[in-house]
Amino acid sequence: MARLAVWLVKNADGAIALLVAVVVAVIGLTDDPDPQLVSGATLLVLGLVSAGILRDRYRRGPVEEEVRDSLRTLAVLPERLERIEEFEQLVRRSRLALDESSAVQVLGGAEVAPALAAARAGTDRWTFKGGTGTYIRAVTLPGLVAAARRDGRTLLVRLEIIDPSDGDVCDTYARFRRAGADSTAQAEPWTLERTRKESYATILAVCWYTERFRLLEVVIGLSRTMTTFRWDLSASSVIITREEPTGPALKIDKGKFYYDWCAAELLNSLDQARRVPLEQARAAPLSDEPTIEEVRRLFQALGLALPRSFTDRDVMDIARRALRAANPYPDGPDPDPDGHELTRRDR
Repeated sequence: MARLAVWLVKNADGAIALLVAVVVAVIGLTDDPDPQLVSGATLLVLGLVSAGILRDRYRRGPVEEEVRDSLRTLAVLPERLERIEEFEQLVRRSRLALDESSAVQVLGGAEVAPALAAARAGTDRWTFKGGTGTYIRAVTLPGLVAAARRDGRTLLVRLEIIDPSDGDVCDTYARFRRAGADSTAQAEPWTLERTRKESYATILAVCWYTERFRLLEVVIGLSRTMTTFRWDLSASSVIITREEPTGPALKIDKGKFYYDWCAAELLNSLDQARRVPLEQARAAPLSDEPTIEEVRRLFQALGLALPRSFTDRDVMDIARRALRAANPYPDGPDPDPDGHELTRRDR
């Protein structure tokens, strides 16, 4: 009954017209209907019907407008969806950029050595590209070999240094290092001769460690172009520094796309460098304290004969730099104390 009452209220004009029409029809069935009554009732019914039609048209106008608005909205919906998708892509790219920027850490000069030490911890690989590799033979290589020997695991090291037989690149590197050196410092000046000795010393150190630790695999590439950056890539991070031992550095953890970019760049660069045939070093073994004859014979076997201008004193200087290189980061942590104590018993 409640629903019927609500329906009658909403459709009162139609209900009244229906009721009047029924009454008129009943009167028309009588023998003597009153013409005026019938005419009046008919007019009333027509008026109610007209009112209902007008009311429906009035109500239909806003509905039609809403339908037209809906159709216009549907017409532009694909464009709006595209904009929403573009916005979502922008948000994703922005989030990725923020994530990556947060992964690139700027290290102060005092933080470089600890960061390199953390990168060495537990890694089974190391890739380096830089100048002559002084820090590699002074700290990195001894520490990596000592840790790998202690854990009984293999170690893969890839190095790309400047070619000591290329006088042009060595001279360019020496001039670059002199230009950035502190004029008040008492350190040994960078010259063409020193640059060549430093690169030769790195090759000698690699051969010395490889002979004493058979689980060590090393690849050395000699570059004829100089780079102002140094890349040190381990299994956990990549650290990019300049040649200044106290300058800032960048550190990127593994899992970020820039780490993968650096890894690919270093491998491609190494592939283009002249490879040192380290397997031929077996024909020229080294003693625990390499002699002048052993050093000369080694480089002859590697196809990197020392310049004729190098005296016996120069050869001994190369051996000293190879196994007793000074740490360019003196404030940093020392390498494993056992790093230089490998003997033939450790093969």
